Amino acid sequence: MKKESGTVEWDEKSLGEISGSYWKGCALQAAVKLDFFTILDSEAKTAGGVASSCGGDLRGVSALLNALTAMGLLEKQGELYSCSAPASRFLSRSSGSYIGWKLLHHYNLLSGWSRLDEAVIKGKPIGREHSGSWDEERRESFLMAMFNNASAVAGHVVPEIDLATSTTLLDLGGGPGTYAINFCRENPQLQAVVFDLPESRPYAEKTIRDFKMEHRISFEGGDFLKDKIPGSFDVVWISHVLHSSGPKDSQLIIDKAAAALNPGGKILVHDFWMDDSGDGPVFPALFALNMLVMTEKGQTYTETEVVAMLEKAGLVNILRLPLSIPNQSGVVGGEKKM
Repeated sequence: MKKESGTVEWDEKSLGEISGSYWKGCALQAAVKLDFFTILDSEAKTAGGVASSCGGDLRGVSALLNALTAMGLLEKQGELYSCSAPASRFLSRSSGSYIGWKLLHHYNLLSGWSRLDEAVIKGKPIGREHSGSWDEERRESFLMAMFNNASAVAGHVVPEIDLATSTTLLDLGGGPGTYAINFCRENPQLQAVVFDLPESRPYAEKTIRDFKMEHRISFEGGDFLKDKIPGSFDVVWISHVLHSSGPKDSQLIIDKAAAALNPGGKILVHDFWMDDSGDGPVFPALFALNMLVMTEKGQTYTETEVVAMLEKAGLVNILRLPLSIPNQSGVVGGEKKM
């Protein structure tokens, strides 16, 4: 894949545009946090009506409403504002296609990214960015953002993975259980366990209930870096977990997953993979910076590095699955010897 410098003509204009692009992002995130789109989804309101609904200042509310209108997210007739069709579909909490959790997660990342220079110098998160310091609101936005992200990708991944001979699946670090749900929907013979920190339990169990999967998917609370993984499985799915840990802990995760496999079982590792040169593709390269501001030792790995981890854990028949995934992620899998 070409590096960004090969696809963008960097000049004064393009550099200025990318540097100032956060203005639109901040406007969108603020509106989601203040719930403007839910407020305006049911009926059109004046700026004063929106200010009354959100407890905001009229000057501030008016400025944000007009910016959102200029961006095409709201529509304005006279003094009345209403949602555009895309805003109503994706940004109102009343919609089943709501992706606001993802945008709130981006909002929460801003404080860390704004101090990226400090994180680069210190080589670790700054202030509250470390996930261990998150409050419940931030944890909710993170976990449900993972639901948004996984829901957008699962349709490109799950149907392409053959689990017809598997009956048990472990969704390791599965958060709200999105992939466990999708694998079980695709494979009616499958039973699944979501293993994640106990704080994730209420979000996982609610999501599992929403999809009416309580009879096929259960949740086990624990820390996979410290605790033994309970049970044995035909498949261990590890999605976007390794990038939160350094190489030593990532190997430990793979080793524990291998120990939980039945003979002939599969480990499937889904993540953003860097080129072996370490300088692309663009999104995985930028995501490594996100791990710098969020985690103590997290990083993005190359496919070669994860293959070596699987080999060290004793897996065989290791390969990258030929999947086309829209977010530049990929799946590398291996099998436990019979």
